[in-house]
Amino acid sequence: MDTRAGTSTEFRTTTGRVTGRRSPGGVIAVLGVPYAAPPFGPYRFRAPQPVPGRDDGAPRDATSFGPVAPQSAELPGAPVWRPGDEDVLTVNVWAPDLPDAGALPVLFFLHGGAYTFGSSAQPHLDGAALARAGTVVVSCNYRVGFEGFGHVPGFPDNRGLLDQIAALRWVRENISAFGGDPERVTVAGHSAGAGSVACLLGMDRARGLMRRAVAHSVPGTFYSVGAAAAVSARIAAVAGVGATADGLLSASPAHLVAASDAVAARGAVDPVLPRHAGDPVVFQPVVDGDVLPADPLTAVGSGAARDVDLLVCHTLEEQWFMHATGSVREPRSEEEVGDAVEALRLPRHLAARYREFMPDASRLDRFLALLGDACFGEYTTRLAERHAGAGGRAFLSRFARRRPSPDGDVRPWHTADVPFALGTLDAPDARFLIGGDPDEQDRALSRRMVRAWADFADRGDPGWPPVTPDAAPVRMWAVPDDGLADDASFRVRRLWRDVDLGTPEPSPHP
Repeated sequence: MDTRAGTSTEFRTTTGRVTGRRSPGGVIAVLGVPYAAPPFGPYRFRAPQPVPGRDDGAPRDATSFGPVAPQSAELPGAPVWRPGDEDVLTVNVWAPDLPDAGALPVLFFLHGGAYTFGSSAQPHLDGAALARAGTVVVSCNYRVGFEGFGHVPGFPDNRGLLDQIAALRWVRENISAFGGDPERVTVAGHSAGAGSVACLLGMDRARGLMRRAVAHSVPGTFYSVGAAAAVSARIAAVAGVGATADGLLSASPAHLVAASDAVAARGAVDPVLPRHAGDPVVFQPVVDGDVLPADPLTAVGSGAARDVDLLVCHTLEEQWFMHATGSVREPRSEEEVGDAVEALRLPRHLAARYREFMPDASRLDRFLALLGDACFGEYTTRLAERHAGAGGRAFLSRFARRRPSPDGDVRPWHTADVPFALGTLDAPDARFLIGGDPDEQDRALSRRMVRAWADFADRGDPGWPPVTPDAAPVRMWAVPDDGLADDASFRVRRLWRDVDLGTPEPSPHP
């Protein structure tokens, strides 16, 4: 059977035949294909297990997304998890309908969601536009929340990362059937997806599975095993079970989702770790010395991924999104600003530096600027710098698109860049992210960003110079026009010169 895109919507994979559907614009979508066995029953809390092969001779209907991993989130336009949904480890493929194109570059996208929620079925994560730009696009669901990142004694940490690696192995074994080149795989992600990309760069298990990487808004928080165990113990206590393997296995996924949500909600008054007083994210990758040998800055700085090209981006006003969605507690005094900074294990004097740097800004705006740089901007930039310093090729960009609106300026906040880079400005869930309906300047910006991603996946060149030991060119994504700046011109970075970042969060109990 000829399984190349353009001749059929049926494809042969290592676990059987699948049938997709044609999408508008010359793209074939193959959705909800299992890459690992359901991670429940005897496989719960374990590394992902192989999918049993299909032997009934009938192709799998792959025309709709698979169920999402256990979570409580109800995201616009995406499926919600229901107890009993078990086949949650699936991939989606968007392949150009180009039978004579040869082997095309592959772009593998990881969704965000604070390592706690999200799925590949969110409408603004559709891969068709990038497929039309000449790439084979793959996305996947992976375990999130306690099932993916909760510490369980005797079981592997970072099960969500292990799921991603299993999905990448599926890509290596199967993507040629869809017209993709398994030697030109770019792993991309945003927020927790970008944090996952950063982790994968330093993981032995991921070596050889990617040629390039794209990371937008990399969160810089990682747990030690002790910190992860403390979070797990609190969740177990709320769930009414022991913090042991048997105790946690006795709690249903739904029960642990509810307990995790309760622990996150009480963080402001009863934090597990100091950072939880202002940061409701209770799950993070765990630097366990095995699955994740070191934090990403350390791993990348040692040259662990120098053979992988890296493209990074962050938005200029990341944290305003968290404030708009109710994830940031407003400080009532300068003392509270300092307390929040210290809870993040940052020097208290950063608060004073931002007062001097932004003398006319309100306390809230200064606080959000500091948090945005602390949680995403500075870490993302340092990842590129460390990679370049270790001999890798790194490209730096920042999303600066602003425009006026009746409710005030639309800010370049967290996640606003994703619909632009994926070409999904008209997705029903993109309107809030980008601050209203797109105009023609927005569409032109999106076309430029899609082209940059596609060219980077194809040949490792997004269209501007890489970071070097002597210079750090920065592509500024903006309307009406983009520009190339020098990182040295961003005065805010001087505030961070003597600040350490990225070391794993320690146990709360010495």
